[in-house]
Amino acid sequence: MTNSPATRYWGTLVASLAVCFGAAALGGLVTATSVDGWYRTLARPAFNPPDWIFAPVWNILFLLMAVAAWRVATRATGARRRAALALFALQLAANVLWSVLFFGLQSPAWALADIVVLATLVVATARAFWHIDRVAGALLVPYAAWVGFAVVLNAAIWWLN
Repeated sequence: MTNSPATRYWGTLVASLAVCFGAAALGGLVTATSVDGWYRTLARPAFNPPDWIFAPVWNILFLLMAVAAWRVATRATGARRRAALALFALQLAANVLWSVLFFGLQSPAWALADIVVLATLVVATARAFWHIDRVAGALLVPYAAWVGFAVVLNAAIWWLN
């Protein structure tokens, strides 16, 4: 197998997709433990989206995240790239942790604390990506908006329960 620039370029995309959808799968496994039981018993605000919307939205967002990370990984080098991708890894971990806290531990309060941190990390990551590649930064804007909405939704669920 050759280690050509093209192989590294497309291999980085595959790796980025694998990491992002791996995180999505972990979050999904934890979510599945409570979504049909405990979650249905919660009081939810009127603006709570229908349950069927979450999977397609998250799949699109994870795809956008993967492409953004790939663009940064292939367009920057050195400390800037490492710092931006470290922020990306932190926000991805906070994303999975939210599922563990909210659905796994059934704790909207702890999940709310985590999602505030997650929102901060997403914005910081988008800014870092923007400074390397504007398209990569822009690809994270829908994610930042969705997480911002999720902060409000999580807070409302915590308040109502």
